[in-house]
Amino acid sequence: MDLEYVEAEDDEDAGEEGMESDNEEETTNAAKSKEVYLPGKPLEDGEELVCDESAYIMLHQASTGAPCLSFDIVPDELGAGREKFPLTAYMVAGTQAARTHVNNLIVMKMSNLHKTQEGRWSKQLAFVGYGATIGSAIPAGYCVGVMNSPAEFMRDWCNQTLIERYDWELGEMGINVLWSTIVSIFLVGGAIGSLTGAKVANRFGRRSSFLYCGVIFIISAMLFYTCRMLRSVETLIIARFLAGLASGLTTACLPMYLSEVAPLSMRGVLGVFCPMGLTAGVVIAQVFSLRSVFGNADQWHIAISLYIVLVLICYAPMNYYLESPKWLYIMKGDKVTARQQLEKLRGNVSENAINREISEMEAEANVKNQVSSYTAILSDPKLRLPLIIVCAYQGGQQLSGINAIFFYSVSIFLKAGLSATAAEWTNLGAGSLNLLISLFGPYLMARFNRRPLFLFSTFFSGVFLMAFAVLLYFIDYVSWFAMGCIACIFLYIFFFQFGLGPIPFFIGSELFEVAPRPAAMSLGSLSSWACNFTVGMLFPTLQEIWGSLVFIPFSVVCILLFLLTKRYLPETKGRDPSQVVKLVANGFKSNIHEGK
Repeated sequence: MDLEYVEAEDDEDAGEEGMESDNEEETTNAAKSKEVYLPGKPLEDGEELVCDESAYIMLHQASTGAPCLSFDIVPDELGAGREKFPLTAYMVAGTQAARTHVNNLIVMKMSNLHKTQEGRWSKQLAFVGYGATIGSAIPAGYCVGVMNSPAEFMRDWCNQTLIERYDWELGEMGINVLWSTIVSIFLVGGAIGSLTGAKVANRFGRRSSFLYCGVIFIISAMLFYTCRMLRSVETLIIARFLAGLASGLTTACLPMYLSEVAPLSMRGVLGVFCPMGLTAGVVIAQVFSLRSVFGNADQWHIAISLYIVLVLICYAPMNYYLESPKWLYIMKGDKVTARQQLEKLRGNVSENAINREISEMEAEANVKNQVSSYTAILSDPKLRLPLIIVCAYQGGQQLSGINAIFFYSVSIFLKAGLSATAAEWTNLGAGSLNLLISLFGPYLMARFNRRPLFLFSTFFSGVFLMAFAVLLYFIDYVSWFAMGCIACIFLYIFFFQFGLGPIPFFIGSELFEVAPRPAAMSLGSLSSWACNFTVGMLFPTLQEIWGSLVFIPFSVVCILLFLLTKRYLPETKGRDPSQVVKLVANGFKSNIHEGK
């Protein structure tokens, strides 16, 4: 929170406008300094001050001679709701500080004073956030969702092309294997991209890794468009692999990039941009892959390559994307450029606000060489629990059933009794609901803590998946169970986006400091793609064997994530990662509520 400062005229004014001193000497020192004001309102004696969750980082800076407030409040207490705590206020006169005490400070998360200078949208920050999301996250989501509707026409084309070129006619099983390869090679590329994301992000920078994604997306889109003209199934497979590679780099690097350019109070807001973009991409793909649009026998190659438009638009002004100040300062040691980039990202903020962020970077830079490689992270017992949480969240997100729902949603709706046309439009409706709820992600991340959101999401997602499995199992016996199945899917999607959807993508940036962050988030992304691949390969077979009961394991995963969160995830909102690391340093013996 930025404060306004007004010169004190005398001891009497200092006592009236400021806060009562502990003794006469302190009052004199206070009178010689400046009085401390809230924006537009003086802090009167006995008044209650309302602060947001970022208040705890406003430390006493006596060395600069700048008057400020020191909040002696542990971050855990900031998540406890509306409570009262003692406040210590320092009024600095030269090198001496007069200290007085004010009781009954009200600490309330997300108060009306949350709109601080540090937490505002600057033009440059908005450009980076929206441009990077539209140019990489949406294309990644597009590639995930575009293959569902035109699958029938693409399978026929693949079979016909192999006959014409190689005189090789595939049977039903052969075409199923080929199609599974085309679908799953995207996931293989994603796994490789996520695993290399850490090295790319550390060596070339967060901005450059994002730009590399765009180059790969453009190449893959060109191959998608030309594969039909070239009559080459091999080109289609290569294009899918490259699209997966770019998508894997995106999911590993983009959340990291956005979280590092964001101020602390907006870290969660920008953190949900990546999953929000992925969700938007899926819905856009569903629209353009409708049979009445481009998802037909003559135009499916347009449908699967159309994301190139977004990539070209967003990457054209590439010089306007700024590098992460944290990467420049901590990893490269380029303090001058880091400050310049930070000032551009923050816009018109006070010098003190910039200095505070630089001070935090300096503190992290002092420990940057401790852990940064995969081997070091895997062998460090202090990082074991946060790494397990990141991998469990990202892998569990895929094993919670969301991709099984969207990969095979049309067939599920057909089994529920809908016609082919109705199933296609219902699938679009499910995707639209997924997008609509995800748009509330920035508000939810700013308004609520991570723990309650994730607990709420996992619990109800598990409940409605279990209900869906039961209703689908008895669908032939009760007529209205078909509508019940559809309702359960929509309710599952609704609750999924409260926590399971957005939080796994950026939780790593809140659990790890800058040095180990790329490797940790890459391992988490690898877990996500590996579990996604597992679901894509095993779900059809298990569905044939178990029928509707195949959704019960997904429900169990949701409950397991609920239990993991309840016991081991500390609240990360409003905290610097250096504070969170201490809470999970003892592994499974950690006391995540320490300090409450």
